[in-house]
Amino acid sequence: MQRLREIWPERAEPLVWEGIVLASWAGAKGGLGALKLAKQARDQLLRAEQIDPSALNGSVYTSLGSLYYQVPGWPLGFGDDDKAREYLEKALTMNPDGIDPNFFYGDRTGRLRQGRCRARARLAGAPAPGPGLGRPRSPCRNRKGATHGEGQNRR
Repeated sequence: MQRLREIWPERAEPLVWEGIVLASWAGAKGGLGALKLAKQARDQLLRAEQIDPSALNGSVYTSLGSLYYQVPGWPLGFGDDDKAREYLEKALTMNPDGIDPNFFYGDRTGRLRQGRCRARARLAGAPAPGPGLGRPRSPCRNRKGATHGEGQNRR
């Protein structure tokens, strides 16, 4: 990644990809040892945002939002649910049909099943369901308006 940054120092894309790789590595590593990697990922993504926040369809915001809700908050880490929501809503504004911003928005709000449904709907080509951002009502609701899985007994 460093070589790509040297070749294209004015481009945000290598920084975004490096941030994504570092965040994924942190997620795989887990525990307190992953915090250093998560901070490095955040720093690369924030640099990318300064260069071009729209790079890779706003992936910088999807990745920052994901980091901010998955990393623990103070005093251990930099996690912040309000920042996570803000970044993920920016990501959805920039890429309302994207699988990643829709999935992570659903996951962040504790609606993993809804997030998965939204991602599947996008894969199937359905219009992007909206979390109150002026888009059509979610196709992931039953006729009574409940999200799939609400009120059902789970095994």
